[in-house]
Amino acid sequence: MMARVCLPMEESAAQLAPRDGAPPLATLREHLLGIFDRVAGDEQVRRVFEIATHKVEYVDEMTAVRERHLQMRRDHIAVLERLLRAAQGRGEIARSLPPRQIAIGLHALLDGLIQNWMLAPASFALRAVGRRVVDVHLAGLSAGGEASLEAR
Repeated sequence: MMARVCLPMEESAAQLAPRDGAPPLATLREHLLGIFDRVAGDEQVRRVFEIATHKVEYVDEMTAVRERHLQMRRDHIAVLERLLRAAQGRGEIARSLPPRQIAIGLHALLDGLIQNWMLAPASFALRAVGRRVVDVHLAGLSAGGEASLEAR
């Protein structure tokens, strides 16, 4: 069940790289917003994510499912980290920020919004809120924002 729905997202993330000189941060943003679009717009994806995150108890016989979930998380964080390093290399985000930690935070932000939305889809618009939250988060990473982060 998870392979049928998650594999397309995994494949797109694994092949994710800045296109034709596109800024890495723009590629990252497009990727994150695409996930919100896919979850909000595809009933099958939403059902599988709901089962995988809200209705699975990781007991002994579910070890393989847990490992698959953990591997997907590791892979996604690695993709985010790669794009963040590329963004640092181009001067898009502050060099003093650790890409791995930012990647973990972005993954948690994405995962948390999706899980909260799945609990009560009518409580907020996933696409609109996701877009705003991602934009605010990415703006805070900008190379120009480094001084304001240190001042806090």
